Amino acid sequence: MKIYYHPRLKQFSRHLRNNSTLSEIKYWKAVKGRKIYGYQFLRQKPIGHYIVDFYCSKLKLVVEIDGSSHIGKEEYDLKRQNYLENLGLTVMRFDNRDVRDNLNDVIRQIEEYIQSFEEGKAD
Repeated sequence: MKIYYHPRLKQFSRHLRNNSTLSEIKYWKAVKGRKIYGYQFLRQKPIGHYIVDFYCSKLKLVVEIDGSSHIGKEEYDLKRQNYLENLGLTVMRFDNRDVRDNLNDVIRQIEEYIQSFEEGKAD
């Protein structure tokens, strides 16, 4: 499935990559270079009119790391998540503190998703 995005988002996504939060940097170091079961994740990936924190096209997986900037934006986040899920994507959300303080648990949850995804492909 081809994911389209609004071309104006390309420059902004580059800005976000260059100004990542500490939790995003920590997560990125854990997944870049196909470190989780050989799957490639992209960061600050434009999808439609949105930019997601991390995206793996083969898994159809969006990983969002929510910090204080999401407080008060729950309605917007829900609308955005519904849009992504309507494209057939799965959205996993993690709190900034969880990534910072419990990265191994976050990675384990993603590995569990991958195992479930791979088992579903075999059916």
